Amino acid sequence: MTKWLVSGFLVAAAIGAWFYFSRADPVSVTVIEVGSGRVESTVANTRAGTVNACRRSKLSMPIGGRVARLEVREGDHVDAADVLLTLWNADRQAALEQAQASRNVAERRQRQVCLEADHDRREAERFARLFLKGLTSEEQADRYNTAAQASSLACETAAAEVVAAQANVDVQRAQYDLTILRAPFAGVVAEINGEVGEYVTPSPPGVATPPAIDLIDGSCLYVTAPIDEVDAARLSLGLHARVTLDAYRGREFDGTLERIAPYVMDYEKQARTVDVDVELHDMPEDVRLLVGYSADIELILDVRENVLRVPTEVIVEGGSVWVVADGDIAEKREIETGLGNWSWTEVTAGLGTGERVITSLDAEGLEAGVLVAPVVAGE
Repeated sequence: MTKWLVSGFLVAAAIGAWFYFSRADPVSVTVIEVGSGRVESTVANTRAGTVNACRRSKLSMPIGGRVARLEVREGDHVDAADVLLTLWNADRQAALEQAQASRNVAERRQRQVCLEADHDRREAERFARLFLKGLTSEEQADRYNTAAQASSLACETAAAEVVAAQANVDVQRAQYDLTILRAPFAGVVAEINGEVGEYVTPSPPGVATPPAIDLIDGSCLYVTAPIDEVDAARLSLGLHARVTLDAYRGREFDGTLERIAPYVMDYEKQARTVDVDVELHDMPEDVRLLVGYSADIELILDVRENVLRVPTEVIVEGGSVWVVADGDIAEKREIETGLGNWSWTEVTAGLGTGERVITSLDAEGLEAGVLVAPVVAGE
């Protein structure tokens, strides 16, 4: 009896040793423990956006002429109404001075004529009183009254001539001002096309010519970026946005959705998109944005705090994840999800806090039921 027991024990030990030494090595995987946190629903641009200025004017002269003076250089800061460029305008300046002189003559003549009219009025009133007292004839009183009325009309005519002279001054000043280019707002001179002595011409209809001066107001900046037409209906003005810039990698800036284009851009061989504008605000002092920088935006549609979440990248097609079950066995599990974006997805059912989810989905040999050797990501 003892002999049979010993033999059975030896056989069992041999079989166990065979299974132990012949089993496959565990698959090495990285895992992350399921926890709670913030989950957002977001929409991002399909192509790189561009930093623009709220006010940018490519200024051209309304008339042609030779550049007499350039009052600024590229990079200069200017205030509204500052003179930027002046064309040769000696002829127009002379015409303006002539019109001003004519107005001055008209004003002096008006004073002279009106003084005479006032004298004639007083004389007419005096002779009218004398006539009432019988000290002068009716004919003489009538003659002075007529002279007073004529003088009054001459005074009115002289006043009208002053108005006409002032109108001529305004016309000549407007013609003179056509030769002077002023800043419509405060900003920075980005580009100047032309030098002193060169001839500049306005842009004829349908023909694009370089602007004389490109002026940018850098105090207000925004990002224009295309959003896929599929996501456009989910947008609303005032949404909070995160902006990233290639020039400042690793940093995020706050913005607000200020405009949604009322039409869809349809470019050949490209997805149809809707342009949106995100205004930047509360920019750090160490950040100097330049118009034309490339930028990406992420519009936040909804936010949920302290919800169970997993990295979006661990969810495989069909809405399932790989987890490490009891005994370090790989298991594919169906889950239900809620809010999500490219980074995190909310889990509403199928997982619990602290469970280990496999993140290395490309691990060789990973399949349901295999033994795994889990390593927490980041350790």
